[in-house]
Amino acid sequence: MIIRLRGSSYPGSRGAHGKRDVKKLTHFDPRGQARMVDVAAKGETQRIARAAGRIRMRPATLKQIIAGSARKGDVLGVARIAAIQAAKRTSELIPLCHPLALTNVTVDFAVNRKASAVECTATVATFGRTGVEMEALTAVAVALLAVYDMCKAVDRGMVFENIRLLEKKGGRSGHWVAPRRRR
Repeated sequence: MIIRLRGSSYPGSRGAHGKRDVKKLTHFDPRGQARMVDVAAKGETQRIARAAGRIRMRPATLKQIIAGSARKGDVLGVARIAAIQAAKRTSELIPLCHPLALTNVTVDFAVNRKASAVECTATVATFGRTGVEMEALTAVAVALLAVYDMCKAVDRGMVFENIRLLEKKGGRSGHWVAPRRRR
């Protein structure tokens, strides 16, 4: 079944008064064709986005990561470099993303022994006309993919969970923080 998008809006979430907000899908023209958003008229501002996610694994796999004894080497070190590289190259992976000059990328990992998981948080910044949400999300996804790649010989059943945007700052829409239930 093929569904053709004719309109350029979608029903949004319920607003403060229970009314449904309708927002425009900016990556579609009036005919429903994909397009890159023109950001030329937007002002340059400081833009920051923070995303997170985790990869759940067997306890023995997590032990190897913590001990630094994985066969392929420093799992989290490689995953951090992969995440930074991915943030810088997001526009090559996501077709309608603008190439951005990033000013900062930080990637942090936390071990959650109770969940037998590695949690990743990426923060990306730029000074520009468009946000860096996709760069932060891509950094997290690729960091977790790198963990999988480094450990798949001992645990092919690892599971990616809860990759999401936590926060974004800057631009016309201002500051947004994910509701607690999504974190």
